[in-house]
Amino acid sequence: MNLNCYTNQTDYGPNPYVTNVEHMAIQNQNFRTAIWTGRHMQATLMCIPPCGEIGLEIHPSIDQFIRIEQGCAIVIMGNSQNCMDFRQNMSKNDAVFIPAGNWHNIMNVGKQTLKLSVIYAPPNHPKGTIHHTKTDAENSHY
Repeated sequence: MNLNCYTNQTDYGPNPYVTNVEHMAIQNQNFRTAIWTGRHMQATLMCIPPCGEIGLEIHPSIDQFIRIEQGCAIVIMGNSQNCMDFRQNMSKNDAVFIPAGNWHNIMNVGKQTLKLSVIYAPPNHPKGTIHHTKTDAENSHY
């Protein structure tokens, strides 16, 4: 398999698309890359350095599915920023379902880069979004 094809940073949605998400996630070097944006769902890839994190966030009307493709992490979640009563260790091939309206964060607790695949329903970012760094993501205004 030629992995060079996974470095293409094109958002293929809403067209039919087949790919190896694990390989794409491992090749992804951006904090966030949207790879498929449809009318009702979006797939992105994330790259979190050791000791890094997604950052505490909430999506009031978006459900999320996050799968670890490489590395290990801790996910915390709760109904408010001050009551994060869900905490779970995660490793390769584990996934977490995050219901809309839940505060959450995923922190890289390993020594290697954390690689994630993420599904938002409905989409959360503009089609073709690429955030090279977490700072880029925090500074985006959409």
